[in-house]
Amino acid sequence: MDIFEIYLNRLSSAEELYKETAVKLGDTGISDKESLAHFIKERQLPAEYHLYISDENIPNDAVDEITGIFQLSAEENQGALVKVITDEFLNLLDKNEQLTLKSKPRSLVHRDGDLHAVVHIWIIKRKDMGIYVLLQKRSDKKLINPGCYDVSAAGHITQGANPSSTAVREAYEELGLVIPREKLTLIGTHRNSYCNESVKDNEFSAVYIYKEPVDADSLTLCSEEVSEVCWAEIDEMLSVIKNDGFLNCISLEELAMIKKAVF
Repeated sequence: MDIFEIYLNRLSSAEELYKETAVKLGDTGISDKESLAHFIKERQLPAEYHLYISDENIPNDAVDEITGIFQLSAEENQGALVKVITDEFLNLLDKNEQLTLKSKPRSLVHRDGDLHAVVHIWIIKRKDMGIYVLLQKRSDKKLINPGCYDVSAAGHITQGANPSSTAVREAYEELGLVIPREKLTLIGTHRNSYCNESVKDNEFSAVYIYKEPVDADSLTLCSEEVSEVCWAEIDEMLSVIKNDGFLNCISLEELAMIKKAVF
């Protein structure tokens, strides 16, 4: 059975949405609801139509119209199966790690290993002669690196967003921490990758540090994302990581970036 994956982006115009649908169905004659309905009706072969709809909470009549056409076709044609999936859409990066206007559902980005942008926020403090970073332990529910100690907070840059606003959002969503954007310091970028049986994650990270005082015990953790947090001194942690002392997905390069930025 043929499977068609169609991206219905709520930020797109009706013309762009019908063009996307036409390209994915392989029929350039599709340009409006009548031509789409005719194509589906005339197509006799069984098929699955996976409609990925971006998760912005904004109205888009064309998205609803196209979805309705496919759903009606499934009711009238026993050989047609329609799945509607709401997902974050991410802008992809090109081979030069530059942001493009091409967007794709997050679940498919992770399935296909497309290069995409994320932010890493390291919460740090100086104590005596050491530099401490706040680590989060990832929830066991996570698909990527479950149960591992990781950067203080992190997240994907969704389509239309920018790195600094994403960093502010992720710190609040994961830790309940309100960070003024002007208090974030960008210290560089870093390439990260992860692969298992179901995920191929290929990330380009904007790396931030936050140096204002933070009481770890007062944070409100998102249980879906974070199971606990703790402070760790960088040099001690580097030694433990190199000796496989604890389960983690921490980048040694990013820890080196922090030390260089602080000293």
